[in-house]
Amino acid sequence: MTMRKILASLLVLGLSFATGASDLMAQEAEASGFQVLKEKFIEGGWDFMMLVLICLILGLAFCIERVITLNVATTNTDKLVSRIDESLQSGDVEGAMEVCKSTSGPTASVLYEGLRNAKGGAEQAEKAIVSYGSVQMGLLEKGLVWISLFIAIAPMLGFMGTVIGMIGAFDRIEAVGDISPSIVAGGIKVALLTTVFGLVTAIILQIFYNYIVSKVDSIVLKMEDASIALVDSMARHNIFAK
Repeated sequence: MTMRKILASLLVLGLSFATGASDLMAQEAEASGFQVLKEKFIEGGWDFMMLVLICLILGLAFCIERVITLNVATTNTDKLVSRIDESLQSGDVEGAMEVCKSTSGPTASVLYEGLRNAKGGAEQAEKAIVSYGSVQMGLLEKGLVWISLFIAIAPMLGFMGTVIGMIGAFDRIEAVGDISPSIVAGGIKVALLTTVFGLVTAIILQIFYNYIVSKVDSIVLKMEDASIALVDSMARHNIFAK
């Protein structure tokens, strides 16, 4: 599943959500939690609410793409290192490289680079592993900066909507010349709803972000362990001396 397909699906979902919310405004009945959420979304005003919704859609698109990519990149490193060690035990470096080629994920790619540079000695193999490991780590963290951006922007937009709504409420008070609750309460309610939705969006994306970061850390840790095990295996079987 490509990033473009995920983004398109979420945009369609967001538009259907907004359309359904406008129809719900004309209905007067007891509603479920999701229907109440849509009602409150409309009450908050379209201007800032739509911006918050766009942050949620785009943020979820990046999150889902990262989750899928990282799950695909997860490899059973113990099994991979074991298969490589079996090949190196018989001095078959090419066979070990084929094992890496047939295995998906960044760990296999890093180990392949180490094996490919084994002829240059331990130092060159380790240097290749470190260099290519940095490249793979950068690929694993791709898109995280955008997720963190939407986490920061969503509540800011909510607060901005609240401030603008409060200014509008005070303008109505000044125009009417009365500070009665009926005049103030409506404007303040609408203003605060934007903050609520901004915070909800940030919370949802933050949960995904923390999961993705923990997943990246787990993959990187396994990658480092596998790299150390590979160098030890090559040294143990005298691959560098050949």
